[in-house]
Amino acid sequence: MLSRKNLIYFIVLFLVFFRPPLTKANESSPQYTVEKLISSISKLKIGIPLSLEEIEKNKHLSSRALALLDLEEVSQKSLGKHWEIRTSAEKIRFHDLLEKMFVKEAFPSSGKFFSKLKLVYGKTAIKKLQANVPITVIHEKEGEISINFHLKNNDNRWQIVDVDLDEVSMRNNVRSQFYKIIAEKGFREVIRRMEEKIIEIKN
Repeated sequence: MLSRKNLIYFIVLFLVFFRPPLTKANESSPQYTVEKLISSISKLKIGIPLSLEEIEKNKHLSSRALALLDLEEVSQKSLGKHWEIRTSAEKIRFHDLLEKMFVKEAFPSSGKFFSKLKLVYGKTAIKKLQANVPITVIHEKEGEISINFHLKNNDNRWQIVDVDLDEVSMRNNVRSQFYKIIAEKGFREVIRRMEEKIIEIKN
């Protein structure tokens, strides 16, 4: 079982999301968006080899999960001040790699690890086009962990843009890591490490 420190590190790296049972939340509500995302990733099949049917189903579930994230904003906020100075090609490459990391690592790994945890939803807070969906994760050994999903309303559609773990923003933590890499070795090193990680996952 992962220690609390390793659990936090895992979530920071991959912006992980968790699995609750579906409730009767309104289909246009922020909570329903979170539930739908979590339901999708929890159904992903993990293991080798997978049948062609399982592979196709995983693709469908991953696509449905990705649609519930505002990956454009996540990409921009993850690079912060370094986003605007990137070329169009660099922005597209970074976005594509981030998407692959969600599909290849974050979604299946988090769905598997948290599948048996008890999750308790708090009261959703909505302010104009922003919303927060709080969840308490009940872990047998680690105790209670507070999760807060941040969502944004885009054209009457709620999408997830960030997750707080015990009041610490996962997106901000990832951005800090990217800033450090860029300061020491440049943006190309960020891309190289992401590409390397995806190759490792494929293997």
